[in-house]
Amino acid sequence: MRSKPSKEDESKNQDGHAVPEADVIAMHPAEGGMQVGRALLHALHNAGISVLYQDREMKTVWARNMRAPWIAADGKDLLAPAQLERISAVKRKVIESGNAEQLELSIPGSHGVRWFQLWADADRGEAGDVLGVVTTMVETTEQKRREQTLKTLLREVSHRSKNLLAIIQSIATQTGRYAETLEEFLARFRGRLQSLASSQDLVTSSNWRGAAFQELVSGQVGRYSSDPARSLQLAGENPYLNPNAALHIGLAIHELAVNSAAYGALSQPGGHVEVSAKLEVGGAISPSLLLTWTEAIGDAPRNEKRFGSMALERVVPMSLNGSAALEIGANRLQYRLTVPNGNFETD
Repeated sequence: MRSKPSKEDESKNQDGHAVPEADVIAMHPAEGGMQVGRALLHALHNAGISVLYQDREMKTVWARNMRAPWIAADGKDLLAPAQLERISAVKRKVIESGNAEQLELSIPGSHGVRWFQLWADADRGEAGDVLGVVTTMVETTEQKRREQTLKTLLREVSHRSKNLLAIIQSIATQTGRYAETLEEFLARFRGRLQSLASSQDLVTSSNWRGAAFQELVSGQVGRYSSDPARSLQLAGENPYLNPNAALHIGLAIHELAVNSAAYGALSQPGGHVEVSAKLEVGGAISPSLLLTWTEAIGDAPRNEKRFGSMALERVVPMSLNGSAALEIGANRLQYRLTVPNGNFETD
């Protein structure tokens, strides 16, 4: 067991606290100042750190690893006069007060703005007087860009969360308006929330880009069919829907699938639904997307409000600035949703 170091065996760290001798890195006798100097120069270079030492008159005594923008190119300073004066003022303050100072700079360049962090420290003699100033410069551009990207993402998450809460509030209102009992409300509301969650999973897995239409439809219908490969027939285009379109179109498909599982083709052995997507070009107007759901239905009595006709005919198309038509005949149901350009991408 190691014995506790005595007071004589202890050194002092930069904060003046005692440090056991065993924790102090000792220099090998064969190591010289030149070796240490070369090692430190390599460390500065690899870390991208520039160091400048100036005396009290701000004359340069030595500099290490200096690179743009701290060195002039073709005899011209790369820093603006205002930035040079700002840096000089900080150094003069350090020389006068003896206290360290810190400064952040943003420097425009041909490849965008570069960010730097500067530390100015006083160099003191044995008597404690300030002999000069040591300036350390470190580029923090990548760190700054990551911070800015994170802030942008957080704002985007906040915006999308508010949109999602607005959708949930609308769903709760419409569900409550047409539900006759609390149990009916809870059952339908849970189903619609699960539909949103399923669509949201696709959006999140794509890094918020959106969701492919056919994958969205398959996921929604698959929750109400024991054999989606047989009961769902997909045709036409497979556009990539933006996040807002994915959530609302996913909700529409959910309402159609719930109704079909209760009264339509998905409730019948061997029944199937047909879902297609077709680009429609009209003159100089950007192409819109026509989504169609078609299925054969039986003669069982139906209450259109029970499967969300309000969501299909009003909520979803209004949220996409589009239009919709729901047609229910004696033996056939068809839903057509026109989605304007800007809600989707095609290859």
